[in-house]
Amino acid sequence: MQKINVVCVGKIKEEFFRDATAEYLKRLSRFAKVEVKELAEGKDLEEEAQSIFRAAKGYVIALCVEGVKLSSEKMASHVKTLCDKGSEITFIIGSSFGLSNAVKDKADLKLSFSDMTFPHQLMRVILLEQIYRAFMINSGSTYHK
Repeated sequence: MQKINVVCVGKIKEEFFRDATAEYLKRLSRFAKVEVKELAEGKDLEEEAQSIFRAAKGYVIALCVEGVKLSSEKMASHVKTLCDKGSEITFIIGSSFGLSNAVKDKADLKLSFSDMTFPHQLMRVILLEQIYRAFMINSGSTYHK
């Protein structure tokens, strides 16, 4: 089964974000083993970077505003290519301070969901939904329409 890690700096405090996260993790469980790794916020981005480096495995995708923007279909195609190669995939969501340049530079892909900035707690839900959408597109489902 495909292994996907979601490395997040910081915890989700609001119950509605936790509920949404749990829902998408449940939906994804038929396609992949998805593990969310919550890391403690550091005193600075470099301290957070060291924790991220220890947690990241396989093909690393850093979420950052300056990254490439992909349609849901192109994201699905990229995920399929990685899955077909047997690559473990790690998505990284930084803290409210973002990600260090060191993390961005070491990532295999820098991915942006928008020119807008989203709260990192909401971004976790958005990311999990898009990963689920990618698997649904790849399975031929009409969910994404």
